[in-house]
Amino acid sequence: MIKKLLVALTVVAPLLFTSSVKAENPQHVQKLLETRECVGCDLSGANLRGSHLIGADLRGANLRGANLEHANLEGADLTRADLEDAKLSSAFLTNVNFKQANLNDANLASAKIYDSNVYEASMEDMNITNAEIFHTGIGIGGEVGDENPFPDWD
Repeated sequence: MIKKLLVALTVVAPLLFTSSVKAENPQHVQKLLETRECVGCDLSGANLRGSHLIGADLRGANLRGANLEHANLEGADLTRADLEDAKLSSAFLTNVNFKQANLNDANLASAKIYDSNVYEASMEDMNITNAEIFHTGIGIGGEVGDENPFPDWD
């Protein structure tokens, strides 16, 4: 009897202590890839590696933990998007609107970030190792001012 109980606990115990992980909504991923428009979509944890998302409308989308490595997001609108823990290494991020986005703990290593709006974006512990950053308000250290460097993007 004790042996059966131990076997049962061995099988059941990991299930009891596993936290539920919310995965992306497959319909939202399909919609994004077909239309490049997915406002407020749940794309958390989605594998969008190497995707061509030029001009995508992802305002308010949940991209927490998504894999966007080597993706082309040129001209994408990520206003108020949640990109916490997202993988954006080697992504092409020209003219992207990250206004009020959450980029905390995002990996942007070796990304190309040109002329992008990061006004009021949260960027704590973001990895920008070897990233190419031009005309974008991302730097190392110092205080960020309250003025919007891109007034036309309001």
